[in-house]
Amino acid sequence: MRFWRAWVVASTMLDHRLNRDLQVRHGISHMDYGVLVVLSEQQDSRLRMSTLADTLALSKSRLSHQVSRMEKNGLVRRDGDVSDGRGIFACLTPEGRTRLEQAAPTHVEGVRRYMVDLLDERERAQAADLLTRVVDGLRTIT
Repeated sequence: MRFWRAWVVASTMLDHRLNRDLQVRHGISHMDYGVLVVLSEQQDSRLRMSTLADTLALSKSRLSHQVSRMEKNGLVRRDGDVSDGRGIFACLTPEGRTRLEQAAPTHVEGVRRYMVDLLDERERAQAADLLTRVVDGLRTIT
């Protein structure tokens, strides 16, 4: 129970702090940042909405609302799939890329300060192994 409660509080506080830093300094949420990062890592800076939802572990409905908010702010746009006419892609806009580039140092600084620098190298490796096992287990559950 101690482990579980510590995990819940730590993950909630970490997300809150990262979100606050990004909101205050760059006007984007932590979730916005996550979407921008994933899109920036794609060859054409675009990804099918269903794949993006899976990558971010979001429901399609929640991602749709998220992308709608980001479209209003000029960070992303939606494009239809010209190959089959059915799929919708989320695409990184030039403004989204600029905002991501501006926000990245803030995010990295926060991750280091709030988490990485609090653990030594051995603890980080253990934590990565444990969390990878949890993620892998969750992915096998349907």
